[in-house]
Amino acid sequence: MRKRVYNGMPARQLGSEGWYKPWSGGNGGSCVEAMRLADGRVALRQSTDPDGPALIYAHHAMARFIQGVKAGEADFLLVQEPARSAHPVSPAQSPC
Repeated sequence: MRKRVYNGMPARQLGSEGWYKPWSGGNGGSCVEAMRLADGRVALRQSTDPDGPALIYAHHAMARFIQGVKAGEADFLLVQEPARSAHPVSPAQSPC
């Protein structure tokens, strides 16, 4: 019987092998870890909480996110602004 993989499931249920830290650097070990699942989806977890929830994304959603980051569409995330000035996304703009 195959294990059900769902968004928000405990990351430990996906196993300990196959997690990668493609974005690690000089941040004190606080990294996002990624795992490609057998069905092509991508799981993400916080490295400092490997037993916490895994966020599961469809392959096309992750591909679009990476393309958008490369095109500079996520640069607003790096700007130091007060919380009230957050970059809102209307439901009509969201591809999800």
